Amino acid sequence: MKKILVPTDFSEQAEDALKVAAQIAKKHNSEIFLLHMLELPTQLMDPSVRDAGSSIPESIYFMKLAHKRFEDVMSRDYLNGVTVHETVQFNSAFEGIMAGSKEHGCDLVVMGSQGASGLKEAFIGSNTEKVVRHSDIPVLVIKDYIEIDNLKSFVYATDFTEESKKSFHEAVSFAETIDATLHLIYVNTPNKFKTTEYTDHVTNNYLKGLDFKNYSLTVYNDESVEKGILNYAGKVNADLLGISTHGRKGLAHFLNGSISEDLINHAQRPVITFKV
Repeated sequence: MKKILVPTDFSEQAEDALKVAAQIAKKHNSEIFLLHMLELPTQLMDPSVRDAGSSIPESIYFMKLAHKRFEDVMSRDYLNGVTVHETVQFNSAFEGIMAGSKEHGCDLVVMGSQGASGLKEAFIGSNTEKVVRHSDIPVLVIKDYIEIDNLKSFVYATDFTEESKKSFHEAVSFAETIDATLHLIYVNTPNKFKTTEYTDHVTNNYLKGLDFKNYSLTVYNDESVEKGILNYAGKVNADLLGISTHGRKGLAHFLNGSISEDLINHAQRPVITFKV
């Protein structure tokens, strides 16, 4: 975990994410790419637009303002000893984060979120949800400031399918990185109920050859996967929730829902997602 992308709009939530990223960077000698999306009006960016030349001073003003805010943030004491790169994308938030993570070869995205509810959640969504759905690298979503050293109980939900093995091993690696106990959970729901014989068989095959001992395994019964994860997390007093995401799009996403996005919205604990 050598390169961490932290998107910022200079809000309190974004700074909480940066504080968490700084802790990870200090523990693992990582670099941070602090990314701000500068969404300038079209006429400031496209020289073919009439009178674009007369708007150049205005565009320079926006860029200087962003640089000043970067300077303010990077003077914080919690960044002492951390290599932080000031990066700007002239793009929308989602596209900028996707492009930035690939351009700099980042291993992790750490970002803040306030969550959403009701119609806003169902029809508008948030940049955080989009990033979680599409990112090829793990995304750690922070609701409030946390101490990384206090993340000792990590609940990770899986369906024990072959396609989820890669993301599961990434979760194991992250648990080792933060020295946390991994509580592996399979949520058994009424509409997709599995027998004990079945779950014993698939879990044994899934965990075969795993060179990691600091974990527990639980089959938990609940009304839905999301409720099961949240209820079990409360039961074991989890510090962090984890899940893999399939990156569904369009109608398939709408019909099937997205457990990872629901967790981002509803969980008070930090959530980390891994792409299947």
